[in-house]
Parts: sequence; C-alpha cells; structure tokens
Amino acid sequence: MNTSSAPLQLGLEDLLGELQYARRNGDLGRLALLAYCEVRRWARAAGEEALAEHATVLVTHSPKVSREAFMNDVDGLIVQLEEAHSRVSNRSAVLRD
Repeated sequence: MNTSSAPLQLGLEDLLGELQYARRNGDLGRLALLAYCEVRRWARAAGEEALAEHATVLVTHSPKVSREAFMNDVDGLIVQLEEAHSRVSNRSAVLRD
C-alpha cells in the first residue's frame, strides 16, 4: 500500500456509511454510483484490486435478474468492505506500535 492507512481508513468508514444508508433506503442509483465510482477508487488506492474488480462486475456485467439480486450483490460488497476495514485498521495499529 502506497498511501498512509489513516486517510484510507477514514475514507472507507465514510464510504461504508454511505453504502449502508443507501442500502437501507433502497436507493439503487446511489448504490450503483457508489459501487462503480467510489468503491473502485478507494479499493485501487488501498491496493485492494480484487475488491475493485468486484465493484466493477457488480455494475457493468449482465443486468441483474431482479432488484433483490442486485441488493444481495451489494450486501456482499458491503461485507467485503467491512473485511477490508479490518485489514486497514490492523495495518494502522501495526504502524502505530
């Protein structure tokens, strides 16, 4: 990772909050925008290429069968972001020690 962990961690916390809010409100357009633009940007900056690819696939590959299918995919992306948050938090803790 080329960038300091603290800004990445704060950016991810903001991003997770926005995703969770849009998910609770069922805002498909906002979820697609966040996944395609913001998640990919954050993931690339953090060196999380698999996460960036997942966000790309979520929006650009075949239309979803249903709204529920898209929401399930978003839920999976949120879980991956929460896991990335743990990794970034651990890196920050190691750097402080």
